[in-house]
Amino acid sequence: MNLIDDFQIFIKPVGARCNLRCSYCYYRGKGGADVNSLMNDDTLENCIKQHFSVSSAETVMFTWHGGEPTLAGIEFFKKALSFQKKYLPKGKNILNGIQTNGTMITKEWCELFAANKFAVGISIDGPENFHNAMRRNSLNSGSFEKTINGYKLLRKYGVNAEILCVVSSHNVKSPLVVYNFFKMLGANNISFLPLVEKNDTAQGQVSQDSVPALEFGLFLSAIFDEWIKKDIGNVKIQIFEEALRTAFNQEHSLCIFRERCGGVPIIEHNGNLYTCDLFVDKNHLIGNINDSNLEYFINHHQQKAFGEAKLNSLPKYCLNCDVIKMCNGECPKNRFITSPDGETGLNYLCEGYRYFFKHCKPFVDTVAKVYLSTY
Repeated sequence: MNLIDDFQIFIKPVGARCNLRCSYCYYRGKGGADVNSLMNDDTLENCIKQHFSVSSAETVMFTWHGGEPTLAGIEFFKKALSFQKKYLPKGKNILNGIQTNGTMITKEWCELFAANKFAVGISIDGPENFHNAMRRNSLNSGSFEKTINGYKLLRKYGVNAEILCVVSSHNVKSPLVVYNFFKMLGANNISFLPLVEKNDTAQGQVSQDSVPALEFGLFLSAIFDEWIKKDIGNVKIQIFEEALRTAFNQEHSLCIFRERCGGVPIIEHNGNLYTCDLFVDKNHLIGNINDSNLEYFINHHQQKAFGEAKLNSLPKYCLNCDVIKMCNGECPKNRFITSPDGETGLNYLCEGYRYFFKHCKPFVDTVAKVYLSTY
């Protein structure tokens, strides 16, 4: 069997099932999930065993995603940890990561995460008015209070918790309010995720909740300036780190900024494997891990073609851009506007990314010069 290093899998133990009804959720109704969806023991064991068998990495990463994965229950994850222990190859390590809305976090969850060194991503969109604008439950009540309680509990138990903040039209005009709120919470690891909801009835248009492209760039730039002055070395902000990777000629760690994608497929609760978390439909279903092996799916021609298409479909406008190495056209799902020279396939967020990456480029170039002079 050929071992593969550069891939990561999102595992969806309950599919799209969730206790919230966030208005911007891109995964609701995906993957054939229903109110009882839960990965069975055979699929769970098969998923874990195959993941170990194809990974050449010294640390094998398991990413638990949803929906809301904590709906699978603590016993499910104890079972997963048992299977991981059973199949862990000699000389390898395990890193578990889970993405949660935080509303169901209890002392028991924190003890499980802390004891097994889980990395936890928790969705918080800023202060209460911003967070509750779109992150609400089935009764249309805001989730802010429960989410913050969950985050504080994670910190109390020493769990490595990263804040994932969706940047929308609601919070984009208040970058420092959002950032300082996270710092007040004690956050030292933050990711800012732009909300882009394509309007399929109007070409090149987006929903009212979507973040305006240029304003997203201004949002990032304002926080970057604050971060440089006060927080560099103390607060990790994912997109800033991605920009700085170019100073060291390193590959991007985030798939959206890589030249090619296809290295982050997802496995649904029923074992179905799709090319990407953002492309869960019949056209991107590669197969089922209970019917074939993971190596076959990772190297499948459809998976490879999906990844190559990201690079091969870049407009000339992108290829001639002086910050192309920082962006690489970002995610293909957002490439639906027309470039200034009339070519289709430009990323909706291009104006914002160009602004931000040009804004931070002088600092990145200085870091690169220091690095080159040292090494």
